Amino acid sequence: MNTEILKSSPAHTLKMYQTIGYYAAFVALGLSYSTLGPTLTNLAEQTQVGLTQISYTISVHALGYLLGASIGGRLYDRVRGNPLMALMMLLIAIMMAVVPVVPLWWGLILVFLLMGMFQGALDVGGNTLLVWVHREQVPPYMNALHFFFGVGAFLAPIVVAQVIAATGGIAWAYWILALVMLPVAAGVWRQANPTSPTEESDNGNGSNILLLGLIAAFFFLYVGAEGSFGNWIATYAKASQLGDAVSAAYLTSAFWGALTAGRLLSIPLTTRFTPHQVLTGDLAGCLIGAAVLLSWPTSLAALWTGTLLVGFSMASIFPTMISFAERQLTITGKTTSWFFVGGSLGGITLPWLIGQLFESVGPRVTIALISGDLLLAVVVFVSVLLYARSYSKT
Repeated sequence: MNTEILKSSPAHTLKMYQTIGYYAAFVALGLSYSTLGPTLTNLAEQTQVGLTQISYTISVHALGYLLGASIGGRLYDRVRGNPLMALMMLLIAIMMAVVPVVPLWWGLILVFLLMGMFQGALDVGGNTLLVWVHREQVPPYMNALHFFFGVGAFLAPIVVAQVIAATGGIAWAYWILALVMLPVAAGVWRQANPTSPTEESDNGNGSNILLLGLIAAFFFLYVGAEGSFGNWIATYAKASQLGDAVSAAYLTSAFWGALTAGRLLSIPLTTRFTPHQVLTGDLAGCLIGAAVLLSWPTSLAALWTGTLLVGFSMASIFPTMISFAERQLTITGKTTSWFFVGGSLGGITLPWLIGQLFESVGPRVTIALISGDLLLAVVVFVSVLLYARSYSKT
């Protein structure tokens, strides 16, 4: 990581504290984001509905993410960013505390819709404000930001598994994770706000919009794959008789743990390789991991190997694509919001489709649809690279 941040001048000290605050916020975001997947069957029992019906919580959660990203991105261009991020964390904590005490399916749908909105606004804020802090030096810091999201996403399923083993339920898992968010929110609230970049007129506005659309389409496909894997792999393992509730929760944690490890490794890699080189390697690894899962669907070893490989390969895709976009476009809250709108739409569509087909077609539909989604992401990625050659930010 750039050693400039370690210098002792007040400006660099401020950058350090701002960056640490955003990293802590993304640990909290990861904790709240990855709790739904390993608790899905418990929530179905809590509300007395089937898997098909409870799977709507995943899609509604993603819909909330879309709304929060769309509205929140514009808010960060207009109001102070750090207090807004802190408020979102407080509201997420409240929703987390409410989840285990909601007995009705429609009530749970509403809670996850609101939680998704607050998470989407928090996610856009962290990515946007970090770019404003570090500008053209952002790539390693951006990968580190998403590494810390992975830390939270890795730890949450472990908390869930431990709570289930100790109590037989999931309530304390949600309550513990909600409490963790409160001191982080207070710390971010007290921080100084970074300065927004000067608004620049677009060169070739139509070209700019087209490139923005292609990148948003890539996020649609990538987030669809990541969200589907993270939310459905535990249920897939149990339905395929490759694990019980506790081991399936650990499998989810292994996915997020591999993703976290990959993001840690990607921090130095982004200082040595270009974003498109990193993305090429990431996508190739995802396809290989998906192929392992498809080829040996009854093998426990293949399940864990494929899960770890997919998680590790997905690690730096999202932050590296944002870093790629920073080289092509002026990053504002509104621009970042379009990336998250695309990603949220993907997070709605593919998990919902898996939920509709899971019981009627069988658990293997999960891996088949994720694999097809990743193949389409490769096609869009190639289109982005070809188009970017004819357009660059001046």
